[in-house]
Amino acid sequence: MSSGLLVLGASHKTAPLALRERLALPEGRAAAILGELVSVPAIQEAVALSTCNRTELYLLASDTVAAESAALGVLARQAAIGPTELSNALYSLRDRDAVRHLFAVAAGLDSMVVGEAEIQGQVRRAHELATVEGASGPVTNRLFRDAIAAGKRVRSETTIGRRRVSVPSVAVELAAATLGDLSSRRVLVIGAGEGGELTARALRAQGVHTVFVANRRYDRAIGLARRFGGQAVRFDQLPAELVSADIVVSSTGSPHLIVGREELELVMNERDWRPLVIIDIAVPRDFDPEVRALRAITLFDMDDLQREVARNLRLREAERRQAATIVEQETERFCAWLTELDVLPTIAALRRRADALVAAVLAENEGRWESLSVRDRQRVEAMARALAKRLLHDPTAVLRRSAGSEDGYRLAHAVRELFQLDRSAGGASASDRENAADAPAAKVERLPRRAQRGARKSVR
Repeated sequence: MSSGLLVLGASHKTAPLALRERLALPEGRAAAILGELVSVPAIQEAVALSTCNRTELYLLASDTVAAESAALGVLARQAAIGPTELSNALYSLRDRDAVRHLFAVAAGLDSMVVGEAEIQGQVRRAHELATVEGASGPVTNRLFRDAIAAGKRVRSETTIGRRRVSVPSVAVELAAATLGDLSSRRVLVIGAGEGGELTARALRAQGVHTVFVANRRYDRAIGLARRFGGQAVRFDQLPAELVSADIVVSSTGSPHLIVGREELELVMNERDWRPLVIIDIAVPRDFDPEVRALRAITLFDMDDLQREVARNLRLREAERRQAATIVEQETERFCAWLTELDVLPTIAALRRRADALVAAVLAENEGRWESLSVRDRQRVEAMARALAKRLLHDPTAVLRRSAGSEDGYRLAHAVRELFQLDRSAGGASASDRENAADAPAAKVERLPRRAQRGARKSVR
């Protein structure tokens, strides 16, 4: 039987969109699944992370084989698919690999778009839900806090998230590079398609307030304008709106050009050749490419935007190595903390046992020291405690050095047996149960499940 951390999940790398949709866990469903998971005897703690590109279960288990089987069953029921069929789309990672994976996810290194920032908030919300539902515990709490910290470190120490990699965001970035501050600019959106809407949304996020929408179907123009607090205009008003606009976003489904060079030259004359940025994301194009030759016109079409996206992606990829180094450092830090937990409960219990024995011996001999002064009694007690501390120094040092290894487990078990640290009824002393909140109980303590849960709640 093996124990430790486990992640079981599917992502855009292993499962098609249709399956990811079936595995998705809205908050209410995620809460129910967390409750189901921690009711399994082999699972002590659980966190469920669900986004459009992944569904993952992070588990602390006393038996990772049994835990994986149970978690597979939970996901199979969620997706209404047979466990055997589902298993082909899942990945399973343990211990250090599980830690490294979560840290890479939080840093945006495992995302469909490398370096995207939204995943950090999703990781945080997943942990918050598990905490509210009482499914997380000391180990997963520390794991997810450290994952979020690792993601922040990657974003602050590299430029992996600073390059725009979506067409709308790149379009806005290029417009800002041409015109400067966009907050006072007037935007005209031609067409009510998805591309135009996404670009208008990105412009609004940059502070643009004035948005006009022109579309051949006026009712659709009204609908899109309302979503951005803008104003709809009829398609035959397009020339007048071009005179007033600073930025034009065009995304119609027209099979032909809707604005030619000669028409736009007339518009530019009327606007006294004020700068105009045109973002033509229509395919086929809406604006004649020859308008680039006109003074004060800056035209970006899909080829321009996609070249910039590809360039930014290359720059993000170049930062991946440094980001991966940070993830590895943070993984090592967490694993060092985790491995010490194998022996810390035993060390703490050993010290408490020594303190208790010193106190008991002093109490037993209280009647024999009637002639001692208070100061002498304090000296005797200090000497007794110093002897106990020195006696335990070497065993404690050996246990710490062996943390995380098979020898560490055997030594901890031998110490507990030799000093009878688990001699109370039920297999664990009260002091051990208090200390269980500081360690994955399944690895060393073998506590009764009720004691494990109580310890976790006391920590939170």
